[in-house]
Amino acid sequence: MDIKEILKTVDHTLLSQSASWAEIKTVLDDAMSFKTASACIPASFVKQAKEYVGENLAICTVIGFPNGYSTTATKCFETADAVKNGADEIDMVINVGWLKDKKYDDILNEINAIKDACNGKLLKVIIETCLLTDEEKIKMCEIVSKSGADYIKTSTGFSTAGATKEDVALFAKYVSGNTKIKAAGGISSVKDAEDFITLGASRLGTSRIVKILKNENDGGKY
Repeated sequence: MDIKEILKTVDHTLLSQSASWAEIKTVLDDAMSFKTASACIPASFVKQAKEYVGENLAICTVIGFPNGYSTTATKCFETADAVKNGADEIDMVINVGWLKDKKYDDILNEINAIKDACNGKLLKVIIETCLLTDEEKIKMCEIVSKSGADYIKTSTGFSTAGATKEDVALFAKYVSGNTKIKAAGGISSVKDAEDFITLGASRLGTSRIVKILKNENDGGKY
């Protein structure tokens, strides 16, 4: 698989609690240099980042992150604020407790409310697969497919595990309509990236792919 095609699927990501502007700026520079799909960064940096990159790069940020149990009103405010500040893409976290309680209508209504707050921007729904049963994952494929969201996403990368190939294969089997798949967390090699794309993912949340390519260009080792 052509590495340029792989890079077009990558949301080059830095969501560390300790991330500084210098580190964010490096991520933005690398994302523009390697022509990734977007840079995914904390909401507090969105305005500065968008002013820095202009129209040269899509800026993605996260909402209700990483636990997902903020109120819907809070998530909608976060989303509207991020979009106002220049975010092009929003990755929201569902309320996993609601899923455990089978509050399916509440989850659907929240996704749609956040989509409205996106004001036309792309919305990805993080369901945190490592905390779910297969039955719950399948139910979320149904709910996200029914909603106005653009993507179902595996993971925050902040819980007990990230994306698995089994989960992406399951998503590909059960999503419907125009719903796309984003795999995130634990994608640590170009081979991993290829495998996830082959299984059906059209976005990858990772920092490692660009780091690997930078390292190869520098002639060093990771």
